[in-house]
Amino acid sequence: MLDKPSKIILKDCMNLKKNESCLIVTDKKLKQIGNALYKNSLKISRNSKLVLTNIPASHGAEPPKNIAVEMLKYDVILMPTTKSLSHTRARENASRNGARIASMPGITADMMNRALNADFNKIKKLNERLISKLKNKNKIKIITKKGTNIAFYVKSRKWIGDDGIYTKKGSFGNLPAGEIFTAPLENKTNGIIIADASVGGLGKVDKNIRIYVKNGFIADVHGGKITNIFKKLLKKKLYKNVAELGIGTNYKAKITGNVLEDEKVLGTCHIAFGNNRHFGGKVDVPFHVDFVVKNPTIYADKVLIMENGKVKA
Repeated sequence: MLDKPSKIILKDCMNLKKNESCLIVTDKKLKQIGNALYKNSLKISRNSKLVLTNIPASHGAEPPKNIAVEMLKYDVILMPTTKSLSHTRARENASRNGARIASMPGITADMMNRALNADFNKIKKLNERLISKLKNKNKIKIITKKGTNIAFYVKSRKWIGDDGIYTKKGSFGNLPAGEIFTAPLENKTNGIIIADASVGGLGKVDKNIRIYVKNGFIADVHGGKITNIFKKLLKKKLYKNVAELGIGTNYKAKITGNVLEDEKVLGTCHIAFGNNRHFGGKVDVPFHVDFVVKNPTIYADKVLIMENGKVKA
């Protein structure tokens, strides 16, 4: 069941070669997926290793020091973990060292079989088309029929495309892939977000979440049970920082309650709070939580990019 998507990851996404080394970092909850990747990696390279890490309290928390050191020794690193290691110094240092890395926080067998069975070049072309329309723009305005009405400022910030092809030295992204994203300028975002799909690490929303943002930070949050859980996580002011604005571009992905896939769904956008230092921002905290919004209308300096979830660019 996991052999086919494991081969797609190792060959199509990472282009692991016989003479290269491969490290799989996983934990007790995702060990089945880690083992499938490890088993299939051994069919390509004998220099492959599986290591188990702990499950921290939040996404973006650093792995144990011994694993951070181990990550500096490999050409290809796959990270099917319960909590994301994407926004960590350990991952960033390994990328700087030349490793090709795919982070897969919370990945499931169903997700592997569905969202990885996509045409990565088709996703790449859409990413490039969107980025060409967004590049050098200043103000991004997002509205939805449910009440989202928020403006981000992104002048001088780079848009990054994640297309699932990590064949160049130092390349990094999520699997499943399919998004473009940027770090909005700090202290400038204002408006209201109505998150009606899911929340990173907490699943599908039980009640639409209304997030009030003032001068780049969460000012207030209203909703149901998931909202109350999220509010308890906001232990420091910088955890409330508007960290990321992203647009989903994977036509195979669907809303499941798992943000790893949900934020990639074509016809959605996502806004994250907390850490953004690793993709062009200035805030470095061990916290990064995404909120997914369905069917947004998006303007870039008054140019229509997406209308009710349909790409117009």
